[in-house]
Amino acid sequence: MPLDQKPVPAPPSAGHGPDSGPDTGSGPGPSSEGVDPAAGQEPAGTASGAAAETGAELETGAEPWSIRQEGPWTHRDLAANGARFHIAELGSGPLVLLVHGWPEYWWAWRHQLTALAEAGYRAVALDLRGIGGSDRTPRGYDPGNLALDITGVIRSLGERRAHLVGHASGGTLAWVAAVMRPSVIQSLTAVSAAHPRDLRRALLTDRHQFAAFEHVLGFQRPWIPERRLVADDAALVGRYLAAWTGPNGLDEAAVHAYRQAIRIPSTAHCSIEPYRWLLRSMARPDGIQFARRMKKPITAPTLHVQGAADPVLLSHTALGGGEYVAAPYRWRLMPGVGHFPHEEAPEEFTAELLDWIGRHKE
Repeated sequence: MPLDQKPVPAPPSAGHGPDSGPDTGSGPGPSSEGVDPAAGQEPAGTASGAAAETGAELETGAEPWSIRQEGPWTHRDLAANGARFHIAELGSGPLVLLVHGWPEYWWAWRHQLTALAEAGYRAVALDLRGIGGSDRTPRGYDPGNLALDITGVIRSLGERRAHLVGHASGGTLAWVAAVMRPSVIQSLTAVSAAHPRDLRRALLTDRHQFAAFEHVLGFQRPWIPERRLVADDAALVGRYLAAWTGPNGLDEAAVHAYRQAIRIPSTAHCSIEPYRWLLRSMARPDGIQFARRMKKPITAPTLHVQGAADPVLLSHTALGGGEYVAAPYRWRLMPGVGHFPHEEAPEEFTAELLDWIGRHKE
């Protein structure tokens, strides 16, 4: 059964309405895994049980909306790493696995799905754990486990290797997957995503990058961030998207889709759990061990794409990822592009991607 969920609005909390701007929490707090009582949502592990076949009405008289948008692609679910994942698939040939960032889901890669299929590739866009049509589990949102989700999906697709493309948080996981399972990654494309060690260093030493992650600081508080993200038809998500793009921006349909997707029960909670781990693990043994593990050289040819106007991940933070790549490496800075190169400049980005994976088919 498809895993689409019915988005349900939650009222804004007192003093934290949608017009008050992004959260600026003071720092890490207690974990909020499991139930999101402030948003009135179910436990994260049970969200997939309320699946709807064809989408759901957002309010009385509203048109149905589904996570499984129609198109030339095929939607299906598959099992990997102890969970169930939704994918959109198009074309045949060498596998290119596309992994979205926050607050997007598989739909972020609609331009690349068709272009890759036309170029002779099997293009697959994945919904990460806790997002879109994939399972919302109570835990499992550390980068190591999420990276194993990705490599597990590659195996479940019946493929031995794949060209892996990841954006933002999905790009971070792509870096991790290339370290943890190097034999599975044929080539790596990281978009708006610094190498995890570079990001960690910047968050500890660079006040400009720390300030650019203001939203991540706000995510550290329990319950309140989830409630604010879904309030007023996810208006805050719309403001984030507008603030994070360059002059081209995102089209209205895409913004609408991402606002609806975050309102699926438990999605707001699950989607920000990786950011909670990011900051809360800084001084913990698991975070330190992860940083040490990421010293291992990456053996996959790596394309590193960055928007020059990205206000979330600053260009100087992303620069330098080649230090960790013991293979061909290309740095591509896109002028006038913000946090979403694959959507803001899809033709330019796709041409760059096709050229890179074409050079590393074997």
